[in-house]
Amino acid sequence: MQETKNKIAIIGLGYVGLPLARLFATKYPVVGFDINERRISELNSGKDETLEIEEDLLKSVLITKNPNIGEKGLFCSSQIEDISDCNIYIVTVPTPVDKNNRPDLTPLYKAGETVGKVLKKGDIVIYESTVYPGATEDDCIPVLEKISGLKFNEDFFAGYSPERINPGDKEHTVEKILKVTSGSTPEIGKMVNDLYQSVITAGTYLAPSIKIAEAAKVIENSQRDINIAFVNELAKIFNLMEIDTHEVLKAAGTKWNFLPFKPGLVGGHCIGVDPYYLAQKSQEFGYHPEIILAGRRMNDSMGQYVAGETVKMMLQNNLEIKNSKVLVLGITFKENCPDVRNTKVVDVAENLEEYGIDVSIFDPWANPDEVLGEYKLSIVSKMPEEKFNAIVLAVSHDEFKTLNFQNYLSENGIIYDVKGVLEPRENLRRL
Repeated sequence: MQETKNKIAIIGLGYVGLPLARLFATKYPVVGFDINERRISELNSGKDETLEIEEDLLKSVLITKNPNIGEKGLFCSSQIEDISDCNIYIVTVPTPVDKNNRPDLTPLYKAGETVGKVLKKGDIVIYESTVYPGATEDDCIPVLEKISGLKFNEDFFAGYSPERINPGDKEHTVEKILKVTSGSTPEIGKMVNDLYQSVITAGTYLAPSIKIAEAAKVIENSQRDINIAFVNELAKIFNLMEIDTHEVLKAAGTKWNFLPFKPGLVGGHCIGVDPYYLAQKSQEFGYHPEIILAGRRMNDSMGQYVAGETVKMMLQNNLEIKNSKVLVLGITFKENCPDVRNTKVVDVAENLEEYGIDVSIFDPWANPDEVLGEYKLSIVSKMPEEKFNAIVLAVSHDEFKTLNFQNYLSENGIIYDVKGVLEPRENLRRL
């Protein structure tokens, strides 16, 4: 792909789209498009509330006007006319599930309607959103054809290159993660691969078809989900036996081919969601996926389990449950990251409240307004200056590892360490 001939539009500037837009902008003219005007204003000021891109790095590629072909830089906009002269459209919108855990392709359909309005002959539309095999060609392409009036693989073409962003990970950034690519024809596959290869230093892998690339992505997180479900089940078993699960895993980990997974809450926008996409599609083909869904049930149950184990430990320490005070440390779905999407810490807090417990949540990383809007939960951004009957370490932010927990515990107060990062001590239990 020659940089002098391409202009790229990135549709969706979240955790996936912004890092990709920043990277492409080092070589190409890029328009970052997002319907959230507040997000666009924030980015144009050089700030990224997701903390994926540092301010200096973002400002190094930002430009104040729509670039021409042959220029380079990132122009952020919420106006559709600003992407009308692009010839490559990369869709990076989220793919959630609904309340019944069924795939919700609405964001993809909306993105397709936007792109379809400006799609021209010869253009290429590349999808990065995680989907089930067949979604790009069977669900997304018809939207583009309907809105644009153009014919797929005659007038315009498509590609699929699944995102592999790990939110909050400053080591495995987008250019350092090998990229799977694919195209709707062999020639387009080569063009899509060349495009990504021009900026991805880790290299690329050209899959034989879009469906294979889609399937490869959806099983990556499904595999991880199942492995975590296994160690979560081990934790439940060993806790009944009064055996420290983390010590068991440490001992087993001395074998060269033992996989180092740990028990915990499985949230976030990927691992806790993607298996449902594969399960839904397999059921459409008449197969009921037993292992995949069993893993989901196990991991989805862990919030309730943590709350129940916390209450059990409080009772063992002769603590009153009703109206007791419990501090939950962390609300994001992972450590050192502001991302609260699909966080399972919410399940812990809600289950504790069902026991009549007064729950406080402290997280220095999360946005209180976002948490309130998404989960109807109030959190504080400063450590409360009071004592609690129990502390649940739900997320292992660096700030929590150096806390003197005894300063915040009442007499006989207990600590439940979900992440297993604290050293064993009296009145502490690890998941």
